[in-house]
Amino acid sequence: MTNGLPCQRSLVIGYLALRKAIGILGMALPIAVSFGAWVYFGEKIQPTISDYYYTGMRDVFVGTLWAIGFFLVSYKGYNCGEDLAGDLACVFAVGASLFPTAQEGETSKSAILIGHIHEVFAFLFFLTLIIFSLVFFTRTDNNQEPTGRKLHRNRVYKVCGYVMSICLALSVVCMVIPDVATFVPKGLNPVFWLETITIEAFGISWLTKGQAILKDEA
Repeated sequence: MTNGLPCQRSLVIGYLALRKAIGILGMALPIAVSFGAWVYFGEKIQPTISDYYYTGMRDVFVGTLWAIGFFLVSYKGYNCGEDLAGDLACVFAVGASLFPTAQEGETSKSAILIGHIHEVFAFLFFLTLIIFSLVFFTRTDNNQEPTGRKLHRNRVYKVCGYVMSICLALSVVCMVIPDVATFVPKGLNPVFWLETITIEAFGISWLTKGQAILKDEA
């Protein structure tokens, strides 16, 4: 038994580090592309995070999605369902980068079709992350009593999941019903901020799962 402890400890540390990496990459994405586009290319805040594909921060946007996808497909959960969710999230993240959103005012049918495919991939990606927070992360081993810290972490997962759900729903409303955006001051770009809040909540959830937040006491 003792001979297996170092290997088991390394495995646990590896999973915690993987979860932290996913959280950090997610939280860094909207900050990196918006700040980088503003500082280095003089670009204003874009209508959506996906629109940074058409700025000088394209490589950062695509590269970060691929990195998140790689970490997600490498992530192994506690059951087959969680493993499958990680694999699907990888497909959705990479798919969103391979099929860019349509630029504002685009009239080409092929570009519009690709843009719709991007929206489906992005929606499914966020939806999968919500499932992680509300379903998988809140589970506790049936043979163990949840610790106080675990219960606190569950609250964080639920808050993050609900915030992501609300922001995702509002983003869809803004994109499906463009007239809604007329109630928002011009230049505020509500979808960008809703997506940013969604991604930051996703990052907090994964950092918590990696015990960068509310770590178990020794």
